[in-house]
Formats: sequence, C-alpha cells, structure tokens
Amino acid sequence: MRRLLKRLFQGNTIVWVLMFALAVFSFMPVFSGSRSLYHHFIFILSGAFITLVVHRLPSRFFSPFSVLALGFGIVLLAFALVQGQTIGGANASRWVNVGGMKFQPSALTSLFLLVYLVRQLVRNAEKTWTFRSSVVPILLPIAVVCGLILPANFSTSALVFFNASAVLLIGGFPFKHWFKMVGIALVFLTFFIGIAVTFPDLFSNRVDTWKSRLDSYFHPEKNEDTYQIDIAKMAIAEGHITGQGPGRGIQKNFLPQKNTDFIYALIVEEWGILGGTVLIFGYLWLFFQILKVGQKAETAFGHLLCVAIAFSITFQALINMAVAVNLFPVTGQTLPLVSEGGTSIWTTCLALGMVLSVSRGKGDKTEAEGAYALGGEESVLEAERNTPTA
Repeated sequence: MRRLLKRLFQGNTIVWVLMFALAVFSFMPVFSGSRSLYHHFIFILSGAFITLVVHRLPSRFFSPFSVLALGFGIVLLAFALVQGQTIGGANASRWVNVGGMKFQPSALTSLFLLVYLVRQLVRNAEKTWTFRSSVVPILLPIAVVCGLILPANFSTSALVFFNASAVLLIGGFPFKHWFKMVGIALVFLTFFIGIAVTFPDLFSNRVDTWKSRLDSYFHPEKNEDTYQIDIAKMAIAEGHITGQGPGRGIQKNFLPQKNTDFIYALIVEEWGILGGTVLIFGYLWLFFQILKVGQKAETAFGHLLCVAIAFSITFQALINMAVAVNLFPVTGQTLPLVSEGGTSIWTTCLALGMVLSVSRGKGDKTEAEGAYALGGEESVLEAERNTPTA
C-alpha cells in the first residue's frame, strides 16, 4: 500500500499533505455555510485529478505550453468581457459558459501569464533588457490581461499586476523599467476611471460594483452599504479564542458570500482565533515549502516558477483574510482550496501540480549548476548567466 501511494503521489510529500489537509478541512466550513457538499466534492475531486495528471509531466513542458495557454486565455477574457455572464446580481466577476459549465477565465489566465513571464525571463537570462525590448514580450501581455480583467474585476486585475511585478523583480527585470511600467499603468487607470465616471452607462454595471466597494471602504461614514463587512466583523468577534464550534455559528446565517469571499469570517466564528491562526500558518507553511522545492529545482525555470506560484497562492489567501477583517476593501478573492468554487480550486490544483512536477525533477536537465537558494548572493538567473559555457 505504501509503495502504491509513493508511486501515485510523487514529488514533495509535504506539499501533497498540505494540499489535502486544506481540501479536507474545506468541507467543514462549506457544509456549515451551505448544507450541501455535492458540487464542492466534485470540484475537489476533479482538482486532485488535475494535480495527479500535471505533476507527472516534466516541468520543461510548461514553458512552451504557457505561450498557447496565455493566448487561449486572452481570447476567453475578451469573450467574457463582451458576452460574459454576471452571477449573484451585484457580483462583478465575469463568467463564461462552455458546455453548460461556468468558469472564470481570469483565474486560469493569471496563472498562464505568470508561467509565460517565467519563460521569458529564463530564456532571456543573458539579455540586457531595455524598455523598448521588453514591451512586446513582457509588458504587452501584462497590459492586455490586466486591461481585459479591469472593467469587470478591479481587484483581480490589481492582484494579477502585483503577482506579475513580483515575478519580474525577483527574476532580475530592471527596476527602472518596472517603475516605468507602473507609471504607465497608473496613467491608464486614471484615464479609465475618468471615462467610467464621465460616461457611467458605457460599462453598464461592471464598474459600479468595484466603485461602490472602494467608496464603502474609504468612506464608510457616507455609505450605508456596509452590511457585508459589518456581519463579517461580528462573526469574527463572536469567535473569541476557540470559536462557537463547527456548524454552530450564528452570523453565518446573515453573511453573504459566506462560502467564498467571506469564508474566513465563518471559519473564525466557528473555530475561533486559534483556528484562524492555524489556517494562516498552514498557508505560510505551504509558501515556504514551495520555495524549498524551488531551491532544489534542477532548472532556472523550475526555480522561478515555484517562486511565482508560492507568492500568488499565499498572497491571494492573505487578501481574502484581510478583507474579512476589514483591512482591505471587498475584493471577491477566494481562499485557495478552502472556498467553494470550481475555477479557483482547479487553478490552485493546476499550480500545485506544476510545483510537484518541479519537485519530481524527472527528465529535466540542469540549466544552472549551483543555482542559489533564496537569500543567496545572486539570483538563479544571474547564476545561469555567469555559468561558463563549453
């Protein structure tokens, strides 16, 4: 039996354990909030299957695949912007329907973008980037993805931009060019907001949701629409140290989006500050374990890919928790592997499958001998650049 499990679940054992621990734990708050587990079970089961398939692939496969996947994702984003569906009334997230199955292309496309950026940085490790040479391979894909997501979901667009920026800076992209990119993005965002305010009917109700969320956060005294965050704070306050007990929360009955955006408030109410803290440490443990996989990667691509995935998963989790405690405006970001919802679960499982593929290291040739561990003297791309060639 043990031999069968080792053959089936290859790669880093701790990443597997943490993934399944979060997935198994998710059934309790999801059932407590909805009294239904059928769809969540299907999503978790299919997500585990995705991880099983992807982690058996050589990690070098993800580099060329990212080009096609990113192009396909951009097409889906454009389609969603024009023909996408709004679910939940005021929910600004855009969905597409393929074969009767609804999903958000923004989640998958954001992952494909990160893998694509890793590919570009590694393939051009010896290149001295100029702003002009970085426009097409680096800056344009980021601008297109963020621009297509922005009208429907400001928070996801900002999260994609942040994750992309982290990958660029960690991967050795010149800070001065990144700073120019940020400046251009701010000019574009200001221009877009100006158009949205001047012509409110141009984007229908897509922009209204994130505008009201920002207004509610920065001017709560002038806005009466704070019901969602008020109930979330009450739920957290009633959790105390050890919580009300699984399934015994009261405020969850009044809390909108309790199985997705505000599931952390439900968890703290029923499991207390202690349970909420353990969950935070679980994500941090996963973060450092993925970085550890990246440290031991045989290739520069595998190293930087793990760093990108570690930051994207952990930052999304922290954003979800920060919203529940009113440190951030309402964003609509789910808690990875815990919140109910197919697209988020599948994307996280796909990303973890890539990490586990890197940890297997089968069929990958070493690109950078002595590639540094995080915190070393030089980046993995610098190490590769300075390695003598035959």
